[in-house]
Amino acid sequence: MTDDRLPSQDLTEGVKRAPNRAMLHAMDLDAEDLQRPMIGVANTAAEITPCNSHLDEVAAAAKEGIDAAGAVHVEFGTITISDGVSMGHEGMKASLISREVIADSVELVAFGERLDAIVGVAGCDKNLPGMLMAGIRTDLPTVLLYGGSRPTGTFHGEEVSGVEVVEGVGAVLGGEMTEAELKELERSACPGAGSCAEMATANTMATIAETIGLAPIGSASPAAETDERQAVAKACGEVVVDALRSGLRPSDVLTRQSFENAIAVQAAISGSTNAVLHLLALAEEAGVDLELETFDSISARTPHVCNLKPGGEYTMHDLHRNGGVPAVLRYLIDGGHVDGGTLTITGETLEEAVERVDPPTPDPAIVRPPEDPIDEEGAIVVLRGNLAPDGAVLKVTGEHEYRFEGPARVFDGENEAFAAVENRDLDGGEVVVIRNEGPRGGPGMQEMLSVTAAIVGAGYDDVALLTDGRFSGATRGPMIGHVAPEAAAGGPIAAVEDGDTITIDVPERTLAVGLSEDEIDARLDDWSPSELEYGRGVLAKYPSMFASAAEGAVTRPCPGWRE
Repeated sequence: MTDDRLPSQDLTEGVKRAPNRAMLHAMDLDAEDLQRPMIGVANTAAEITPCNSHLDEVAAAAKEGIDAAGAVHVEFGTITISDGVSMGHEGMKASLISREVIADSVELVAFGERLDAIVGVAGCDKNLPGMLMAGIRTDLPTVLLYGGSRPTGTFHGEEVSGVEVVEGVGAVLGGEMTEAELKELERSACPGAGSCAEMATANTMATIAETIGLAPIGSASPAAETDERQAVAKACGEVVVDALRSGLRPSDVLTRQSFENAIAVQAAISGSTNAVLHLLALAEEAGVDLELETFDSISARTPHVCNLKPGGEYTMHDLHRNGGVPAVLRYLIDGGHVDGGTLTITGETLEEAVERVDPPTPDPAIVRPPEDPIDEEGAIVVLRGNLAPDGAVLKVTGEHEYRFEGPARVFDGENEAFAAVENRDLDGGEVVVIRNEGPRGGPGMQEMLSVTAAIVGAGYDDVALLTDGRFSGATRGPMIGHVAPEAAAGGPIAAVEDGDTITIDVPERTLAVGLSEDEIDARLDDWSPSELEYGRGVLAKYPSMFASAAEGAVTRPCPGWRE
């Protein structure tokens, strides 16, 4: 171990700590155990979602690795909110808040129980950034252990996962699928434990964790409930003990360049737009300056190389069979799109770790070489204009030459918009505007997968959508999110009325409404925020602390709290 005093010694050394040791002895820790480092295993296992239902077994393997490496494991639990289960109804307001609760709870346990290092065991979307945020805040040696993707299903001879079910709702509404077929699809799509197999938020963040250096190389793609996943879990336990011995902390690993690498990989894999929020939040925790424009500039110079769902054809399982994330990283490092010299939690540079794994050359149907990409530009685009002065985010799943102009159709909330889709009450050429769904206004910045997938499934290929809310990693099509400032903060989106002309211009990176500045100001002078829907509890407390989506929707102390 390093010469530095370990936090756990606050519990285990000296006469005054006899009461503390007595409590630990009750946990079957003997005197020899108390001489070893104490490694926290933060486990989001839960029976409310397949993403997390198997994590006790994953955590058990990590604990085995910790103990074999000469430390002592201390397991504790924290919450999860299943985005798939909470999607499309009021419960989705809890999702982004859960990221903060996970980070807060793991930080509190690590601080209060004087843990020496952390393995964060994560399955569903907000688990991963929440665990990483906690590790950064504590600056204890931290390893992210992802639970892996569940198997895909089969429907009418085609491979399916969760996204096809959500789009199937729109297909039923549009008369393209029967309710009986949708019932068959829902029973087929998720045949086991693990997260969604497409490059949705969980897989995107697992990929980013490898890239940024806080998860072992090759750890993102092995499937859930497999021997490979168990081997990854045991290795994570060993890696975190090695990091503690060498003194490696998140602050040693996370640099401006490591974040730029993560953004490049997000662009190359066509990852979830949620990763923009989460990377901004991680950078805030790490004290690394990161601006929204950085995502756009890096994406513009990074080729899109992965043909993965929801915009493509393949899943994380296909990527795993073709070398996993290391195969993508090797291409990007060799092509000069990712800096292989950044440090990882194993003590290796990113390039050294990739070379040690030595991934195979992938099938070009799944991962294209950078010199022959799917698209010369990455998938993430940042738009600005008088409708989004602080920015908005679009994942391009079609042409980068996309332009759209049409009259606004304004909805004050997702439910109103979904009802319009359900009733076939949208007209071609419209721009659907969903507002009051931002971090504060929602509250909680709901994901819009239900309505966006319904639009796609119902065959509305001639409408666009923009919102101050956000999207699932499974969203595809011309859907613009994170519009900032949000409506609840008096952003220009609050001034939009039905029929206003909205222009989306991807090549020019603009999002504008056909109103003058004076007209916008005059409308906002007559505007007032909606009354708070929740007067107490977590849905009242956390939104009051949320910053803008343009800043990662991080939480900060309420202004004037010390006055």
